Amino acid sequence: MDATLALQALAAIIADDPLRDRFLGLTGYDPATLRARAGTPDMAAAIAEFLSGHEPDLLTIAGRLGVQPQALLA
Repeated sequence: MDATLALQALAAIIADDPLRDRFLGLTGYDPATLRARAGTPDMAAAIAEFLSGHEPDLLTIAGRLGVQPQALLA
């Protein structure tokens, strides 16, 4: 996933309270870490891993961003 798409996906996850809470819980990140690591390859990987773990979340974020789900997993 390219850096721009990863940032868009992260913004969409953060804007959704249940998704944000699950993302933070599963990754162990806190808001300060999100800010510091946004746009890095490891954050893009964490986002892809998070979305690949729950297809409904993947489809929700892909729909919000208007992209194919596979684009979020690359």
